[in-house]
Amino acid sequence: QAPAEAATPAPAGPAAQPAPAAVTADTEARDIIVDTDRVRAVFSNRGADLRSWRLKHYLDRQGEPLELVPADVPPDLGHPFDLRLSDEALTGRLWQALFKPSAASLDLRGGKGGTLTFEYRDAAGLYARKTFTFRTGEAPFVIDFSSTVENAGETLNPTIMWGPGVGSGLNTSGRSYYTPPEPLYYLDGKVTRVKTKNLASTPSYTGPYPFVGVEDHYFLAVEVDAGTGAQPETVRSKEADFQLLQLDDADGGKTKRQLIAFSMKFAEPPAAGTFFFGPKDFDILHSVDPALVKAINFGFFAWLAVPLLRALKWLDGFIHNYGWSIVILTILINIVIGPLRHKSVVSMRKMQEIQPEVKAIQERYSKLKATDPAKQKMNTELMNLYRQRGVNPASGCIPMLLTIPILFAFYSLLSVAIELRGAPFFAWIHDLSAPDPLYITPVLMGITQVVQQKMTPSSADPMQQKMMMFMPIMFTVMFLWAPSGLVLYWFTSNLCAIGQQQVTNSIIGPPKVRQLRPAAERRVKRAGSGKTEQAAKG
Repeated sequence: QAPAEAATPAPAGPAAQPAPAAVTADTEARDIIVDTDRVRAVFSNRGADLRSWRLKHYLDRQGEPLELVPADVPPDLGHPFDLRLSDEALTGRLWQALFKPSAASLDLRGGKGGTLTFEYRDAAGLYARKTFTFRTGEAPFVIDFSSTVENAGETLNPTIMWGPGVGSGLNTSGRSYYTPPEPLYYLDGKVTRVKTKNLASTPSYTGPYPFVGVEDHYFLAVEVDAGTGAQPETVRSKEADFQLLQLDDADGGKTKRQLIAFSMKFAEPPAAGTFFFGPKDFDILHSVDPALVKAINFGFFAWLAVPLLRALKWLDGFIHNYGWSIVILTILINIVIGPLRHKSVVSMRKMQEIQPEVKAIQERYSKLKATDPAKQKMNTELMNLYRQRGVNPASGCIPMLLTIPILFAFYSLLSVAIELRGAPFFAWIHDLSAPDPLYITPVLMGITQVVQQKMTPSSADPMQQKMMMFMPIMFTVMFLWAPSGLVLYWFTSNLCAIGQQQVTNSIIGPPKVRQLRPAAERRVKRAGSGKTEQAAKG
């Protein structure tokens, strides 16, 4: 067996009375390491709780395996898998007790599963047993947990503490696209995310939740009834409590940390459940429970974002670079929507060509009030003009409206996909989930948007066209702090739109500008006279 590491400090916890003599316990405080292919976990025999959970394939800002158990937090909030009883004195004894572990360490690398058990009994009749089962091959971020607590022969129903989570609570990306930790629960096929501002008034939520816990932008800590899907009748009722923590970071308070402390209690013993503690990776979540994928916040267009995510991951399986996978998928998407874009441009070109005639009709009725019945003649004349020229005013907008779901779905996908976290592209872009450090791609995106804006036919007046030119500037500023993967998508999409615009322009040719004569010259001429009525009378 591997030697035990130095024990982590004991939590302050609830005040404990002088402990009765231990009957079944360990002799000294120590840590028990559980090493798997994806996780390095550290359990303490003092309280038999989880002190560290590092994800080997996800790195922090220092390039070290990411720690999901926050450090330097109020000790009275407990650590994951601490048990709280209604009797605070008993709780204090449990938290300070040196549980006897079933092994000094567990090496589960190579896809092996395993079980770690902690047991404690004292002379006063307090007995506790905790069992942790790791299903590393099937679900590397899952712990099956069960516990038994008895006092003087009476079975107790403890609250399972999780403590503050998930992660550090810091906005590590430095951008507004990052979602801070917040509670969530799943019920009746719908995920509800609890606003942190509501926790002070409503900290407790009770129901048969298929999963409930805390999330941040990329990671998740939940109790999940795996395999139950969305059937509430097969899920045990549980009460979940949340507490918002606003803490100062180690920089002297310059940086604030926002964490959510979480605990849950089943309606009746045993206090046992399945806990997922890991990344919001679609395939991993689906392997635990298909319903758990709904913890990824794809937004309104989730029905389309999921197939796009699968396509992106499929491409990356061949290319092995998510940046180029985004480029190729964006090109494929633009090829699909190309015919709609072409139809839209053709319709806008026709509207642009008849604008002088449209304005002439509008000017003739400009002095009439909107309530004047004669104003209706203007609409009749306009519709007759559209019919004569074969123009549908809505046909320029409808084709592009059909492309909006694709664009928004891809946008929301790239905003939350953990696959982009830490994924390099090339040169100076080392993380597609972080902003471009040199702001090169946002500037290029803004330039391409200006070019696209100038190339797109417009029936707006000159003042409106000038105002529209501010849009690329606004988008450039907005995207300065956007994930570089999002900027790459938008930039590539703009290039595709410019190319498609060039093809459309070559097909339909230059615009045919209709020149209208002044009103005096549009008088009806006599047949064959070649003169106006006024000249003929003279």
